[in-house]
Amino acid sequence: MSEKYAFVDDLREHVPVPERGILSTTLQADEHSKIIQFVFAPGQELSAHTAPFPAILYIAKGEADLTLGDDAKQAAEGTLVHMTAQLPHSVKAKTELVMLLIMLKS
Repeated sequence: MSEKYAFVDDLREHVPVPERGILSTTLQADEHSKIIQFVFAPGQELSAHTAPFPAILYIAKGEADLTLGDDAKQAAEGTLVHMTAQLPHSVKAKTELVMLLIMLKS
């Protein structure tokens, strides 16, 4: 890793919300972790999928419907979710949504 740190002064305002679709930006990546910012237009969704690593979701801005395994959850600014590896999950933005995904590789 060439950088000693990643610094984002305000995750909520880091990139503009797309008019349609989802924009993802990798903020940090190394052999231990990966941090990705997702910005969703209202109504956009990531359909159910799994990840090979444990992961943390943080909702920085907006509201979303989440599925975590068999559970449906409402998420809003400040929501934090830890997911085990291989947990089926999905995200649907109810409003403009800024979400942080942290994958824990080791």
